[in-house]
Amino acid sequence: MSERKLRDLIAEVKRGCVSRRRFIQTMVGLGLTAPLASQMLTYSGVAQAQPKSTYKPTKRGGGGALKCLWWQGATLLNPHFAVGTKDQEGSRIFYEPLAGWDHEGNLVPMLAAEAPSLQNGGLSRDGLSVTWKLKKNVQWHDGKPFTADDVVFNWEYAADPATASVWIGSYKDVKAEKLDSHTVKVTFPKPTPYWADAFVGTRGMIIPKHLFEAYKGGKSRDAPANLKPVGTGPYKFTDFKPGDMVRGEINTAYHEPNRPYFDSIEMKGGGDAVSAARAVLQTGEFDYAWNIQVEDEILLRMEKGGKGRAEITPGGNIEHMQLNSTDPWTEVDGERASVKTKHPILSDTAVRRALGMLVDRASVQEHIYGRTGVATANFLNNPERFRSKNTKWEFNVDKAAQTLEAAGWKRGPDGIRVKDGKKLKFVFQTSINAPRQKTQAIVKQACQKAGIDLELKAVTSAVFFSSDVANPDTYPKFYCDLQMYTTTMTQPDPELFMDQFCSWQASTKENKWQGRNITRWKSDDYDKAYRAAEGELDPVKRAALFIRMNELAVEDQAVIPVVYRPRVAAISSKLQAPLSGWDNDFWNLRDWYRDA
Repeated sequence: MSERKLRDLIAEVKRGCVSRRRFIQTMVGLGLTAPLASQMLTYSGVAQAQPKSTYKPTKRGGGGALKCLWWQGATLLNPHFAVGTKDQEGSRIFYEPLAGWDHEGNLVPMLAAEAPSLQNGGLSRDGLSVTWKLKKNVQWHDGKPFTADDVVFNWEYAADPATASVWIGSYKDVKAEKLDSHTVKVTFPKPTPYWADAFVGTRGMIIPKHLFEAYKGGKSRDAPANLKPVGTGPYKFTDFKPGDMVRGEINTAYHEPNRPYFDSIEMKGGGDAVSAARAVLQTGEFDYAWNIQVEDEILLRMEKGGKGRAEITPGGNIEHMQLNSTDPWTEVDGERASVKTKHPILSDTAVRRALGMLVDRASVQEHIYGRTGVATANFLNNPERFRSKNTKWEFNVDKAAQTLEAAGWKRGPDGIRVKDGKKLKFVFQTSINAPRQKTQAIVKQACQKAGIDLELKAVTSAVFFSSDVANPDTYPKFYCDLQMYTTTMTQPDPELFMDQFCSWQASTKENKWQGRNITRWKSDDYDKAYRAAEGELDPVKRAALFIRMNELAVEDQAVIPVVYRPRVAAISSKLQAPLSGWDNDFWNLRDWYRDA
């Protein structure tokens, strides 16, 4: 469909000649996703569909215990420091944002009274502000009232560089202003198409001013509530053993009627993905297991027991390899992998290009992931409209070897290529997880044939994804040459997802390794395109900018995409858990219940 026809169709929706539902169906038929189609209408002034809850219980409580299994246990419970998904999920049990994202990319009000729109006056037509009306009669778990002061405080807290919030990028350039006790206006320095960032979804969980005000800035890590949360959510904190267990009990004063259904919740950490899947699908010991990164063949076998199912939810997550742009083996000013350095070998374009040809994505999909991982050349895969059609992946050991040979990398007596006294030897790390170790082995075998030696390193998940700034083996430090993991996309818009290649997001000692640019890759062209996209209100032109950004990062091999991964969870047969590919798994925990 041409740009003009697309705009004409949107105009027909605005006039009421075409229904919103029909428009979305048409867009899906053309290869777009429902979230993107919904957003296009919102940006064009068409009110979003009001998401309908499927929650059935008619009273609060009575559901017993909800037992959930995360094979990476939460290590902290302050959402502003939640680098890893496990910490975001642990925090989401207790804390809520103003709104979350459902599976179709619609905003669902949580602490907000309604989703802002042009129609209700919440959105400004110039893209310079959004006004949030807050729910009234909401209480923190300690009985204190939730007000606009809490929302404004979260902006101040996160925007302060000394706080070292992982979400500083969402807050530092905006301004939050209290209009009255339950109204907050957020203003932007320039027209902002993606206004649903601050205070929304994963990045938007609100912490209480009265408990954290004394711990702004440099004292942020000292707050007792970092480990003993007091939120507004459906469950109140009872116990936390970092890396092991999070427990909560029913919030009998919760602000939504008849919710929650369960009397308590347990988020157990540890083990591995296979044992987690087995605990739901075979033994029935748990109701829910997160992120089941298990060979599809094993999942299919487990599902035959009838006790549960593998829930596959489309989103934008990508299992990828990162190539370190900096030198992880040299210390500069007390910091390894400093942005002041360049990688001694991976700075060679030929080496990066060769590595890209030595990842057998087809075998990874066919023999490991099956329906749970699709081979791809793109880092940005969803929504469909943002996916580049120009990128291609190729597995070719001979061509990789020829590329290295032509660049002067000659085989030594041991078969390993060498140039200027430097050997093609790399340390390749990832978390301990069977599919990842099998992927490592596939890559290592191909690299050996081409004359590259890979030392494989597997780090315990609880360590690899830890927020511990003192631990050298965490993925944000990237103290090796290559590493692999899944980056999650928690919004139906790619702006926040793609900031992880911006130069100003580099993960460094100065920002306590909270920056999202883990590879420390730098491209002026990328930075320029990103800045342009931030202020582009035209959804068609904006999509083109993100497509170009993806191509820049992939073509320069800052990362090597492996498989696009829809989310996979194990759910007991009677559990009803509304999931979304655009938010945390616990995004709508208030609506979880068990069929009789």
